[in-house]
Amino acid sequence: MANTTRLHRWFPFLGWPRPDRNTLGNELGAGVTVGLMVIPQGVAYAALAGMPLVTGIYASMLPALVAVLWSSSTRLSVGPTALTCLLVASSLTGLAVPGSAEWINLAVWLALLSGLLQVVLGCVRSGWLLNAVSSPVLMGFTQAAAVLILISQIPALLGSRSSWSHMLTQPDLHIAAAVFGLGSVAALVLAKRFIPRVPAVVAVVLAASALSTATGFEAAGGKVVGELASGLPSLYIPSPLPWPVLSQLVIPVLVITLVSFLETASSAKVESQREGQRWNQDQDLIGQGLAKIASGLCGAFPTSSSFSRSALNLYAGAKTGWATITSVVVVLLALLFLIPVLHQVPQSVLAAVVVAAIYGLLKPSSFARVWRVSRVEALTAAVTFAITVLSAPNLYWGVITGLLISLSHFLYQRLHPRIIEVGLHPDGSLRDRHRWKLPPLAAHLYALRMDAELDFASASEFERAIVEHVSGSVPGIEQVCLFAHPINRIDATGVERFSQVRHMLASRGIVLHISGIKLPVESVLRQAGELDEGPLLRTYRTDAEALQALLHGAPGHAVTIQPSSRSMPSGNP
Repeated sequence: MANTTRLHRWFPFLGWPRPDRNTLGNELGAGVTVGLMVIPQGVAYAALAGMPLVTGIYASMLPALVAVLWSSSTRLSVGPTALTCLLVASSLTGLAVPGSAEWINLAVWLALLSGLLQVVLGCVRSGWLLNAVSSPVLMGFTQAAAVLILISQIPALLGSRSSWSHMLTQPDLHIAAAVFGLGSVAALVLAKRFIPRVPAVVAVVLAASALSTATGFEAAGGKVVGELASGLPSLYIPSPLPWPVLSQLVIPVLVITLVSFLETASSAKVESQREGQRWNQDQDLIGQGLAKIASGLCGAFPTSSSFSRSALNLYAGAKTGWATITSVVVVLLALLFLIPVLHQVPQSVLAAVVVAAIYGLLKPSSFARVWRVSRVEALTAAVTFAITVLSAPNLYWGVITGLLISLSHFLYQRLHPRIIEVGLHPDGSLRDRHRWKLPPLAAHLYALRMDAELDFASASEFERAIVEHVSGSVPGIEQVCLFAHPINRIDATGVERFSQVRHMLASRGIVLHISGIKLPVESVLRQAGELDEGPLLRTYRTDAEALQALLHGAPGHAVTIQPSSRSMPSGNP
């Protein structure tokens, strides 16, 4: 049994359920649908990455097959994605000419290095490291990337052969190309709204190819896809890179690894929730990393999971990885026999495919939603958005800036834990006395609760809160009661500060009551000899028990509880 489990760990596809006739029917239908959709998308995204167009098809075959065999999320569509392709293009800008042999070599290195990093993270079960990026940071970056992708595609969408700056001063639009591009965008957007389960991109591309041929679009000066290499990709061994160049790929590799896997997470979590299963992020890291390596060895660029194609796969009825295998077969057949069909497709239609796919990512309302939840996180998202746009083409500065702001805010919160003086609310619960304008819990008693771990980050604030309170802010303090239920962990620094507080209170003759301490914290404190009960230290299992003891008075002290119309509380709201 142990050997079988270990074998399935390294070869997850061995654990696939055996499909029956009905399941295979659904798998074939979903696979054909996604396979037809990924072909034009792959070509369009390859153009976005500055790569030869056929590499978009290469990145849709072997990488997708490897990913489905070694990932835990078997219904994700792996291949070219707009966001990853934009990161490839932005990372290599200034290092080589798009489409050149040097550019391809660098893109392959990005795929190999980011794939290797993901495999290593998955094998050592360190997928949790990727949780360091908060949702607002990812949202701000994604929105900025969507804006930049749309801006980058407008010249091609309108048939312009110039850059943005030249197009504004001396427009050289190709009317027929603009009609193809804008018409394709309209058709794709409407199809996505009214018939989302149908791969309309295939129909649009085929119709555009037919119209382009019939109207002589290429002969009239229009830019088309042109000749694409047919046949299977050959093994690509990248040329060695000098250290100065390789060092410039370090940050892009980290960002591509992070962003592409977060793309995967957004799709994988949906699949796991529908199946009622736990998401195995480490196994998906391994599968996605191997897919990137396979893509690099095919001479292509880093791949990722497409949310739109994965959703289409689910809608089409896919239940297992056989749907992806079917889609790979469809792409393979297209590469071998249908490549000439793409020759006459206007390049403005490829731009339309990208624009239509990215259009759904633009959600300005997301900023308002985050603002209602947390203004600090909304500002973090806004700064990430602004830095990403302003630092283009070096988009990684946006992610790095957002990550630093998010971690700084997290550290600030850890260093400033929520410590409140509690009072008895009319509903019987213990709440913030000052916020709810409640009377003191008892005369000559300081009752507090810290909603945080008692560790090196929060220990100083814990000590300061008690010392300042008993040293003069409220005269005549005879007892301190710590409602410790929220404290679920303590480290060496926490034990040291707790000991200092306990001895300080004892030196003043102040009784320390501790209520609801959790076993992990209690065990550490007892091992350190800090919970030996005596006249000046009392512990209670529940808050109700602590309040009852205080109500009748501790030894040597007369304590009076403020009246309440409700019964004693039994927890810490």
